[in-house]
Amino acid sequence: MNYPRLLIAAPKSGSGKTTVTLGILAALKKQNIDVCSFKCGPDYIDPMFHRDVIGIPAGNLDTFFTGDDLTRKLFADEYEGDIAVIEGVMGLYDGIGGIEEQGSSYDLARVLKAPIVLVVDGRGAGRSVIAQIRGFLDYDSEKLIKGVILNKTSKSFASVLMPLIEKELGIRCYGYVENKKDIELSSRHLGLILPKEIDGLKEKLDMTAGIIEEGVDIKGLLELSKKAEAISFTKSKDESKSLRARIAVAFDEAFCFYYRENLGLLKSLGADIIFFSPIRDKALPENIDALILGGGYPENYLKELSDNRDMLQDIKEKLSLGLPVLAECGGFMYLTKKITDPDGNSYDMVGFIDADTSWAGKKVRFGYVELSDDEFQIKGHEFHYYDTDNNGEDFVAQKPTGNRRYNCMHHIDGSYMGFPHLYYPSCPDFAEKFLDEAAKH
Repeated sequence: MNYPRLLIAAPKSGSGKTTVTLGILAALKKQNIDVCSFKCGPDYIDPMFHRDVIGIPAGNLDTFFTGDDLTRKLFADEYEGDIAVIEGVMGLYDGIGGIEEQGSSYDLARVLKAPIVLVVDGRGAGRSVIAQIRGFLDYDSEKLIKGVILNKTSKSFASVLMPLIEKELGIRCYGYVENKKDIELSSRHLGLILPKEIDGLKEKLDMTAGIIEEGVDIKGLLELSKKAEAISFTKSKDESKSLRARIAVAFDEAFCFYYRENLGLLKSLGADIIFFSPIRDKALPENIDALILGGGYPENYLKELSDNRDMLQDIKEKLSLGLPVLAECGGFMYLTKKITDPDGNSYDMVGFIDADTSWAGKKVRFGYVELSDDEFQIKGHEFHYYDTDNNGEDFVAQKPTGNRRYNCMHHIDGSYMGFPHLYYPSCPDFAEKFLDEAAKH
């Protein structure tokens, strides 16, 4: 299998690559082309747009989390359809700490030998765009940049600039996207706002797809994807695993940050996943062996979560009786005694962790971490504006650049709770151990 693929990147954040990627995906689906997608990096929200709004399979790939071989394996395991469109992160060459290649869009393209299409913001610029693209081509040691798309550019100016780009740089210009505010997506403190929070999103994406179809050579992008250099993948064998544990996973508006790869690994190891809502359900699902509380935006649903006393009590009782739990970021906050919002209003939470959570008024921690205790080394990512007065001491977090280290997370019996978002494939033994604990319970 050739795995047709391409990566959509940009010189920097804010260039419009997310909007252009969504438009390309929507246009491909509109033309009945079977497409899947991946997001470069640890972002949860862009894949939500791909999955929940456009309705295509979407995952996360990150060379910091999994290195070259495992990243290729995950790509092969999750690939389906006729083409994979990979959305980049930040600027093309911006990796760990903004200065390392590892973790960058370019590093992922290198690992997957994926052709890169560079989305260039042409607003307020003319010939200078050519100089910018030339600089990115000069920095491209693997010669992966195969084309550009001019974003926020009028049709009339694009018709003048595109031939110049192709003539002077010898690179294909696959089209332009007109500057229309109606198709721009708003930002929030953690990437883009959730799909459900955007009024008229379906109509907005339909409009974006139409603009992309009008100005971008979709057929040409398909042909480019098929020219991706052949690469050797080791695809996992489909082996039926016997059921080892039933795991309840919180999933609603408040808890929705889950890597497809994490849940996929648990399923491959014999987990049966049962979703529930801490907002609406009155109790945990019956006959479960473990609980997962992912991240999300619990701070936006504090009253609803606090008012659901039955759920709070049921979770606390079952955890007190030894039910193993994995709780990350928002899920960890939910397990503390109370959460205080920016206005000073406090809301009672589960109270399993002896800690209070409050708005810090600034970004507390951000970026990649490698977490270790006496048993595991697992990689993850942090991004939170709330903090607690008891973040745990059972793991040591090491930043990948510099010498910064700090203690974090609670490990109580078979449970792990803390702010870091974990990427289980970076340490499959960790997921295996959690399932063992669940099976014992």
